[in-house]
Amino acid sequence: MVQQGIQMDQEKLSCPICLDLLKNPVTIPCGHSYCMKCIKDCWEGKDQKETHSCPQCRQMFRPRSDLKKSTVLADLVEELKTRIESAPADLCYAGPGDVSCDFCTGRKLKAVKSCLQCLVSYCDQHLQPHYQSPAFDNHKLVDPSKKLQENICSSHNEVMKIFCRTDQQCICYLCSLDEHKGHDTVSAAAERNDKQRVVGLNQEKIQQRIQDREKDVRMLQQKMEVINQSADKAVTNIMTHYSLHQIKQSTCG
Repeated sequence: MVQQGIQMDQEKLSCPICLDLLKNPVTIPCGHSYCMKCIKDCWEGKDQKETHSCPQCRQMFRPRSDLKKSTVLADLVEELKTRIESAPADLCYAGPGDVSCDFCTGRKLKAVKSCLQCLVSYCDQHLQPHYQSPAFDNHKLVDPSKKLQENICSSHNEVMKIFCRTDQQCICYLCSLDEHKGHDTVSAAAERNDKQRVVGLNQEKIQQRIQDREKDVRMLQQKMEVINQSADKAVTNIMTHYSLHQIKQSTCG
């Protein structure tokens, strides 16, 4: 619940333009808030028109609104940063083996998708523009990957989802129709599962060999123990007989 609250606050205190936590936050007349630099850059890119609008609700302003830092929002952002840094680890945060969001600052959230056009990984919050803006319609989203560039075919700029067993390499679907046409191919996922199965079987065989060797060692140790016990018993018997012999000689003498 704590992490859900933090994530909700992150959404409320994030700039709709840069999607990061507000920096020098300002609130324009319509009530929406932005980073001061983000809204300035947005408005200055409008050819210095007398009328300016909110990037979100499109409300028009004439003349241009005087931008002043909102100390209340700035304090809330700083408070949120402190909460994020002190929050306990949770599944929504990226761990050592996870793909982290490239847009998050401070403690990064787990990425839910990677974009092959942007070559960037996004958490759920920072991924939303890809779903909401037509500008991202042609972007290809895939499962989070740490090595995005390595998953893209350099010849066709497509995701390499096929494994060519003939040439022992990953290829894209266009490669399978061209230079790898007629080759023995399977999906990369199927090849990965097959290799994992083989590795698993090999590990089982190795483990069985280890257990067999350990059993042999234990049997040798048991045999050595029996031999040592027999040797000790033999030495004891010899010493006993020798002592009796000495006593008899002393008595006879």
